Amino acid sequence: MPDPLLVSGVIAVVRLAEANTERLRDVATALAAGGVGAVEITLTTPGAAAAIGDLAADGIKDCVIGAGTVLDERAARDVVERGARFVVSPTLDRAVVRYCRDRNVPCMPGAFTPAELLDAWRAGATSVKLFPASAVGPRYLREVLAPLPFLRIVPSGGVSLENAGEWLRAGAAAVSIGSALVSESLVRDESWAELTARARALVQAVASARV
Repeated sequence: MPDPLLVSGVIAVVRLAEANTERLRDVATALAAGGVGAVEITLTTPGAAAAIGDLAADGIKDCVIGAGTVLDERAARDVVERGARFVVSPTLDRAVVRYCRDRNVPCMPGAFTPAELLDAWRAGATSVKLFPASAVGPRYLREVLAPLPFLRIVPSGGVSLENAGEWLRAGAAAVSIGSALVSESLVRDESWAELTARARALVQAVASARV
């Protein structure tokens, strides 16, 4: 079964000043309309866990809602019980990976070096976040995957519409993109049509690179 986290090739990271459920529903709906299949709401956003629960209960067509910046098993348990469909962490916490694996919830911990990336995969992660990707670049990913081609790596940090295709051509399973896609100003101004257009352009760039 395809990993719902990776199907569209784009994971939209939403990190806002506060988690207003209605506003987040508008954001997720606009992103889904542009073809983005996964929306990660970070727990650094005040009220994020409750909002994740509300959105999971309502459902967003063609889009899964997950939690980001999940730092320990307690936080993982909280968001999964609320309905998060996937869990993302900035680093590897084996207890988080184990908890998610036992509940068939995709888990994507962060790693940077080849050893860390491999450790995350060996811990049972369905995919691994290369973070911060801006510190290296697509060439680094290509060279890591040469001896470790079985890893499903998702670059995060510094990914944009302009370089997303490069990451896919280097072997990325998908890309994780935050403020370059979902900015505070777009959300504040409720520029949903522009957000959808950005999402569509990004998804199309990823699809072209995958081919």
